[in-house]
Amino acid sequence: MLDFIKKIDVKKTGIFAAGVAFGTAGIKILSSKDAKKVYTNCTAAVLRAKESVMKTATNIQENAEDIYAEAQQINEDRAAAETEEFEDVEEVSEETTGVEEDTAE
Repeated sequence: MLDFIKKIDVKKTGIFAAGVAFGTAGIKILSSKDAKKVYTNCTAAVLRAKESVMKTATNIQENAEDIYAEAQQINEDRAAAETEEFEDVEEVSEETTGVEEDTAE
């Protein structure tokens, strides 16, 4: 039995005992009314921060949707304008080709 006692590491045992003591004291501190007030106020602050972040995220999302819709409209307008220009160039090209054929005859 003495061999078993000799194998015990005093340093590790001391650390374990200190952990148990502080753990027990920590539980008592956490259960006090003052600690409850601190935790309640911290939780309330976190909830307020979450609400603020969610409002900001919602505003950003709404603005991004507006920007995206406007960008799509700009691209559609440009595509329509390019199509009209292309059609005008084709008409002018056909008219020019037709005039040259008339003069060639």
